Amino acid sequence: MTNNLNSVGMEKGQQYETIITSRNNNEEENAAPIGIICTEKDKIMCKIFKGSHTLNNISVKREFTVNITNDPLLFTLSTIDNLPKEYFVENSEIAILKDAEAYVKCRVTDIKEANHKDPIRKTAIGIIKADVEEIVIKKKCAKAANRGFYSLIETLVNFTRIDMVDEKKQKNFLERFRESKRIIKKVGSSEEKKAIKILQKTLESKGYEI
Repeated sequence: MTNNLNSVGMEKGQQYETIITSRNNNEEENAAPIGIICTEKDKIMCKIFKGSHTLNNISVKREFTVNITNDPLLFTLSTIDNLPKEYFVENSEIAILKDAEAYVKCRVTDIKEANHKDPIRKTAIGIIKADVEEIVIKKKCAKAANRGFYSLIETLVNFTRIDMVDEKKQKNFLERFRESKRIIKKVGSSEEKKAIKILQKTLESKGYEI
């Protein structure tokens, strides 16, 4: 048994895309895609919109599960609606997704209300801090996804095409580059931040204004 987040590829200070599962007082299960930040090797933090089922459940139960998966269907279905019961492990002590590659049992240590300003709007959130009680790895290569890496890959694809397209499309690629840079600055690793700086300098050397 381990509670070291390094075992699933998480590093201190980095944000990862996961699916958090929780239960309410009626033991009804809920799943929602949530980005979590590894604050220590056995501690996490996340920000959840006020009024959501996830925040309500966590506030009541003071526990939740972080499911690690790279399954696009699970992320999509849990974003647009709650997952049906068949996606959860039956008769489990905690809410877990059947197809999770690994899961992290978390116990809440603190919840604070705050106002969060993102690029779209200012909104009320709950800032949750939790201890990792146990990590269960179901697949040896299980690793939490970092949004910064995928943003970088998409930007690199656009970079290979930018000299081939018309001016309108070039402007579109540059706007997407700026958004990727924002994401990487916020959640990316030191390597991804270094990579996007190199890419920016290369674009500027070609005469593009960032």
